[in-house]
Amino acid sequence: MSQITNNSVVQFFYTLKDADGSQIETNYDADPIAYLHGHDGMIKAIESELEGKSAGDKLSLTLTPDQAYGERKEGQEARVPLKHLQGLPKGVRAWKAGMVAAVNTDHGMRQVTVVKPGLKMVVVDTNHPLAGKTLTYDIEVASVREATAEEISHGHAHGVGGHHHH
Repeated sequence: MSQITNNSVVQFFYTLKDADGSQIETNYDADPIAYLHGHDGMIKAIESELEGKSAGDKLSLTLTPDQAYGERKEGQEARVPLKHLQGLPKGVRAWKAGMVAAVNTDHGMRQVTVVKPGLKMVVVDTNHPLAGKTLTYDIEVASVREATAEEISHGHAHGVGGHHHH
């Protein structure tokens, strides 16, 4: 049975809860998430806790904001063209305040929170939606395998739960 080390492709299921124990999200009803261990593709605190674990291992860890998505910063609002927002839920016709959207930036995809929707421009809060929160992750390792040379050169996992090239 292989253990998680650098250049392992790790797939895991998780349930994320806030400080009150309310569930924020889970992927137990979907594919496991996959990442390439040791390549900055995962929250550092989670990655260090997963080091040395094997398929079937379960762990629960509580992360403070500085270990997870950082503290909330004031004045992080930006005006973004409406057409740049992605992730509108199926069946929902328009963005509303409080909804989380994805925006493609110079640094890749980022999650933002809609503050004030408009016809052409939207005011968003660029803090990560989970910034400033203490979070508990219940994690179950689904599989561990050695990464391929291509995955290592690309710096991310390929396949189910990982990155897909088109």
